[in-house]
Amino acid sequence: MSIPKEPRQLMINIMYLVLTALLALNVSAEVFNAFKMVDKGLIKSNNALDASNDGMVEGIKDGAKTKASLATYAERIDPIRSKSKEMTDYLQDIVDKMIDDNGTGGYIEDPQTGLKKLKKEKDYGVTTRMLVQDPSGKAGLGPEIKSKLLQFKTDMLQFVDEADRAAFQNEIAVQIDDETWKKKGKESWAHMNFDHMPLQAVLPIFTKFINDVKATESAGLNYLAGKVGSGGATIVLDKYQVVSAPEKSYIIKGEKYKTDLFLSASAGGDSNTGIRISVNGKNLPLNSEGNAVYETTASTNGPKKYTATASITDPVSGETKTYKKEFSYEVGERSVAVSASKMNVFYIGVDNPVEVSAAGVPSDQIKINMQGGGGSIKKDGKGGYNVRVNTPTKKGEFAYVTVSAPGLSDKKPFRVKRIPDPVPKLSKSRGGGMGSGEFKLQPGVFPVLENFDFDAKCDIVGFRLVRVPKRQDPQVSDNKGGKFSQKSRDLIQKAKPSDKYFFENIRCKCPGDSQAGARDLGGMVFNIK
Repeated sequence: MSIPKEPRQLMINIMYLVLTALLALNVSAEVFNAFKMVDKGLIKSNNALDASNDGMVEGIKDGAKTKASLATYAERIDPIRSKSKEMTDYLQDIVDKMIDDNGTGGYIEDPQTGLKKLKKEKDYGVTTRMLVQDPSGKAGLGPEIKSKLLQFKTDMLQFVDEADRAAFQNEIAVQIDDETWKKKGKESWAHMNFDHMPLQAVLPIFTKFINDVKATESAGLNYLAGKVGSGGATIVLDKYQVVSAPEKSYIIKGEKYKTDLFLSASAGGDSNTGIRISVNGKNLPLNSEGNAVYETTASTNGPKKYTATASITDPVSGETKTYKKEFSYEVGERSVAVSASKMNVFYIGVDNPVEVSAAGVPSDQIKINMQGGGGSIKKDGKGGYNVRVNTPTKKGEFAYVTVSAPGLSDKKPFRVKRIPDPVPKLSKSRGGGMGSGEFKLQPGVFPVLENFDFDAKCDIVGFRLVRVPKRQDPQVSDNKGGKFSQKSRDLIQKAKPSDKYFFENIRCKCPGDSQAGARDLGGMVFNIK
């Protein structure tokens, strides 16, 4: 690609590049920040579940020692935890492979924040290839993931007494939604969850799977704790941690932030007696499981913090202990935005890629329309959209792409132009000196779209070729098309040093041009050396 020689055009080109880059940064930063915040919140919840599960083991074992009939429940601890670890390791291994992507992924430093971020955070190819289907048609890991999650549910039920299994079904957090993808007409569960999803958007899904597995492990351990507690044993709790389990760690302004607050070492029986939980000094009621629910409505954007305090009376010593911890969550703004993938001009005759982003808005609530320029817009099958136009806009006029969602809208103006005139060339030259050998090898005249980023091809309609040999009369050939006709080729083969060749009235057509007229590209002059 050549660089424009005119300073004004060079400055315009640079401004387009800068504007496009800024638009891309503004759109992606907001959307991908939401995915990252959700993932971080789930990871914190997973860590809290690990701490809670670890804290229950010794209490269950101690309770099982009080009666010989309770020993069977202590024997189920290790198998439950083993199944949970096996499933989480399997899911984490897939996450690691997607991030690495055969050694081409990993993390890079974000030039804006200086923090590490995924190298392929926007890449939907790796997720589709590994989880849905690779280019050869081989099925991805989606069906296997679904099968293993369902098997995990079945395995966990085996550690529950047969009489309690129906009730325990409601405690299993691992669930597979096999209805939504069918109603939406998707090909499969894997297509609905992973097909053409950016890597950064898929990671929270896997972290949620891991969260469900750990929560199911916790339900299993709580079941065992309840069984040994019902035998009359008193579990003495000596280590506690306040845990917050929010429904979402990233919410939109106007939504409610909701979280469960509990002590990670509570193990059933009478251990919840005397527990008191408060947030920012306000006491909260406890439910039947000994948990308190904190709920507040987000009214402003940005990070929010709150302090949870829990106190419990030791059932043995009667001593009351208090535990305090600070938690945080992020509040974002619902928004939609539209931007051109290349520049803020639509060209007639080619696909003009457009990106639409939405933060905190379900995709099925987004509506996109095209106005002006004789244009239409449709999905490109890769998560974006293509615009086709056929009428240039006049000065002060624009075509518009509008995107709307409940209570939100964005309207982006675009100028509509025909494809710029290409540059006629012979070999790599527009004229000047050329050796007779090189000149005779040329097949014809072809047009070049310089500084044009779209996939478009123009065709030469015709031109007049004039040979002016030294001290002889001119020889003329009217050539149709860009390729040399036989008559024109005969003139080309006569080329000798000091001859001049004139390519006059060069005409061409580009995509979107009317059938009636052709563009005049001027002429070229070559001096044969």
